[in-house]
Amino acid sequence: MDIKITPSALGGMAEAPASKSVAHRMLICAALADRKSTIRINKTSEDIEATAGCLESLGVAIEKNGELWTVIPPDSFPDKATLDCGESGSTLRFMLPVVSALGIAATLTGHGRLPERPIAPLLDEMKKHGVKAESGFPIKVSGRLTGGKYRIAGNISSQFITGLLLALPLCDGESEIEVIPPVESKPYIDITTSVLADFGIDIKENGNIYSVSPTRPTGGAFTAEGDWSNGAFLLAMGVDVTGLRKKSVQGDRKILDVLRSLGAQIKESNDTFSADVSHLHGTEIDAADIPDLVPVISALASTAQGETRIYNASRLRLKESDRIETTVRMINSLGGEAVATYDGLIIKGKTKLSGGTVDGCGDHRIVMSAAVAAANCENPVIITGAQAVNKSYPEFFNEYISLGGKIDVL
Repeated sequence: MDIKITPSALGGMAEAPASKSVAHRMLICAALADRKSTIRINKTSEDIEATAGCLESLGVAIEKNGELWTVIPPDSFPDKATLDCGESGSTLRFMLPVVSALGIAATLTGHGRLPERPIAPLLDEMKKHGVKAESGFPIKVSGRLTGGKYRIAGNISSQFITGLLLALPLCDGESEIEVIPPVESKPYIDITTSVLADFGIDIKENGNIYSVSPTRPTGGAFTAEGDWSNGAFLLAMGVDVTGLRKKSVQGDRKILDVLRSLGAQIKESNDTFSADVSHLHGTEIDAADIPDLVPVISALASTAQGETRIYNASRLRLKESDRIETTVRMINSLGGEAVATYDGLIIKGKTKLSGGTVDGCGDHRIVMSAAVAAANCENPVIITGAQAVNKSYPEFFNEYISLGGKIDVL
């Protein structure tokens, strides 16, 4: 789907979609629990559906009634299964150790750039603990994951640690994960330990070491809180955003601090936030813990006065696209001025962007960031491959129109 956005003023109120980071983890915990659970997920996405589909392939019953999802664990899990992870790196890296802890001979497949996403460090560590894996993609594993001591680098993907934290409570005996510093995107690990605690699993954290005891999750009633990652796009459009938890452990709640550093005025009342983004200035941003925010921050910085430098974002090169390069191309395609560095980008702000055509590159965050930038363009913006938003926020363009956006499907 290609679309044309005619620049217009945006305003109003929108509810943030459910955090897919939280929803992934809650669905997996509920599937492994001792009883059925209900989870409120106000808005779903292809990534969340990928995790749900994988769980259903394991015999888990998932019933959806509007926003309420009922998850019923099976009496027993199958000996063999094939799991389609779609394009979701989270689904692949979480389900891989989980199926191995259950002793399932599994084939995990997917598409897009998923086969290119790093997985070897996790697989290598699992092979030291009872798992056999064939090389290549799709990934085929057999054997049963055992407890014990694990060591894994913390600067490649926090999802490796999350996958182990979800799986090791299923294993016999005590387990320990030593995360080798530096630990990047640690807030995502904090989301995992928080969700596990909601399901009755207490992870002991001592510095960079996580201790795990064998414990089955306890089912119940849960709500996937609003997503600060996708809520950031709404805040960047200057609208009122509801459903965001101020005391969330989500790392992307730092969008408020980033917006303030750019000169935005923040208003908050209970769980409703808004930002005045009309008078911004350049700044420096360390993106080590907030990589998903870089494209939308860059869209705002492209019309901020002065220069903005974003650094510690090298992992963006391994996302759905090389997000450093695709973010630079997005800005420059709209008449802005951005250059890539080895671990980020430098943006020289302009009063207005001219508009133009942006290749969405199959990346949901590039597409949504281009839509944010379009509001500050003099001429229409064409975005190709706009359907990429379905990965995390299928309702994004409907929301955009309800907030005053003018969109034509080409």
